[in-house]
Amino acid sequence: MVVAKASRHMARRAAVQALYQWQLTHQTPQDIEVHYSLDHELEGIDVPYFHELVSEIPLHQHELDDQLIPHLDRDLEDVDPVERAILRIGAYELEFRAEIPYKVVLNETVKLAKTFGAEHGHRYVNAVLDKLASKLRAGEIAAEKSAPPTAV
Repeated sequence: MVVAKASRHMARRAAVQALYQWQLTHQTPQDIEVHYSLDHELEGIDVPYFHELVSEIPLHQHELDDQLIPHLDRDLEDVDPVERAILRIGAYELEFRAEIPYKVVLNETVKLAKTFGAEHGHRYVNAVLDKLASKLRAGEIAAEKSAPPTAV
């Protein structure tokens, strides 16, 4: 089970790099995925999930951006491109991957921002996606808050 989590995490890491390239070069997601696959070792990566992120996020870019924009303190184009890619991954998972708990989405995106983003970029990513999660995952958050505490 740990292998699956690591490979999904590695797919997200690879997707950040691929989406960053897509944002800067405006190449097609398919071309970027091919180039990424040729230039990087894909061992340990959940390749189907990497493919999903790299193909679906550009496909739903406008919808995802519309979800993010109300929670930003600046124009989306003024957000660091790495952090913009991470925010889009988080927004995609919050909106389209309901089986991934919102806390996992937040945790994963914060890790990505700490790895690839600016020094305090993880705080910004967390704040924006936490607000978006409150909107998109309100039922999940409410259910979690009303659940009795578990013994450790």
